[in-house]
Amino acid sequence: MFQKILIANRGEIALRIIRACKELGIKTVAVYSEADEQSLHVQLADGAICIGPAPSVDSYLKTDRIISAAEIADVDAIHPGYGFLAENPEFAEQCEGCNIAFIGPKSDTIRMMGDKAVGRETVRKARVPVIPGSDGPVENDKEALKVAKKIGFPVIIKAVAGGGGRGMRLAHNAMTFAREFASASNEAEKAFGNGSVYVEKYIEDPRHIEFQILADRFGKTIHLGERDCSVQRRHQKLIEEAPSPFLSNDLRKRMGRAAVRAATACNYENAGTVEFLVDKKGDFYFIEMNTRIQVEHGVTEEVTGIDLINEQIRLAAGEKLDMEQKEVKFIRHAVECRVCAEDPARNFTPSPGEISLYYPPGGHGVRVDSHVYGGYTIPQYYDSMMSKVITFGRTRELALDRMYRALSEYLIRGVKTTIPFSMAVIRDPVFRQGAATTSYVEEFINRTPKNLFSNSNQEGQE
Repeated sequence: MFQKILIANRGEIALRIIRACKELGIKTVAVYSEADEQSLHVQLADGAICIGPAPSVDSYLKTDRIISAAEIADVDAIHPGYGFLAENPEFAEQCEGCNIAFIGPKSDTIRMMGDKAVGRETVRKARVPVIPGSDGPVENDKEALKVAKKIGFPVIIKAVAGGGGRGMRLAHNAMTFAREFASASNEAEKAFGNGSVYVEKYIEDPRHIEFQILADRFGKTIHLGERDCSVQRRHQKLIEEAPSPFLSNDLRKRMGRAAVRAATACNYENAGTVEFLVDKKGDFYFIEMNTRIQVEHGVTEEVTGIDLINEQIRLAAGEKLDMEQKEVKFIRHAVECRVCAEDPARNFTPSPGEISLYYPPGGHGVRVDSHVYGGYTIPQYYDSMMSKVITFGRTRELALDRMYRALSEYLIRGVKTTIPFSMAVIRDPVFRQGAATTSYVEEFINRTPKNLFSNSNQEGQE
């Protein structure tokens, strides 16, 4: 087992990793930017090293500074968390070259599945259903239009590299196709330094379902069930739950087997997520693989009772996966709401600033993963997420009722938050019936009075 781990991240995921390490008796080293000097992960780690100015391009994305910090601190391994360098194959390769364990898959696997076109072809060969589309990147808009006409409109144009909804455009007909193609390619070039795109059939009003997988270096791969991530805005997830209220037991089994085949096809090691779209008929299609821990991993932890960060560390240390697929049990229902420093009444405008009062909810069936506290200043430089509230219970109804109660007692003053929006969703009949698709949020916003999203509606949020 490792003796010391450097955490190449910040915020709540850095705290989550520190806690897992403490339970395993492993010392931790935090890295931080100048803006994060007062962050909790810096205070709770066994050691901390400043790696640069506030902008992430000058600190958390500087691979040379992180590797230097790891060598100075004499660590055995680096945990990248999610975001930043977590899916950067060059960084994983650097770790391997410096004899520092990268807590995640091998660099070759990250590179393979990070290229959406290559990843798609890899899983297709493993008999995993893929969405009809181009065979890899398309050279230009004329070639892409031929593909679009063959598979039929509407189509979606996607960046080969990257994620997070960037470099993606929807084209409903041939008239608008060239414009959307150029927009997707230009955005991909700016965001990822790679303007290559490919074309897929657009699945209308699907469910976004992802399967959590674990794999060791000895060839064993299992899945830990699914998370329903259909409640999202601009391809960014807002609410996740497990199990999905939409999947039948038969469909769950078939998708789970497909997820394992996908992971096996790319020689996957460690924790990862295989993502699918499911249409109205129950047909499912692979969309991508996230070669890292997910923001919403806590949902699966509460449903299965399995500590995913602990498993990541153990697997990276070379231990065998000590459970069989048949031993994975789904013991309850769990829901997660992301709490962000944004104003939902004003189109989710970011709301950085100092938190003057912070009081998280508690009680049976409530978990809060957060790195903020009273007096902490939300920096303008990073993702706006402040915390994740996870509630769980024997039934979905109980988990949702607990979520509403938990959010109603969550006091955060000094910044606007997305709490009122999440509370409105939790009470919405469409969501309560388990009928939300990926188009749900836009439809919900259009039919809901904006005053319900105002922070003034919740005590303690002004």
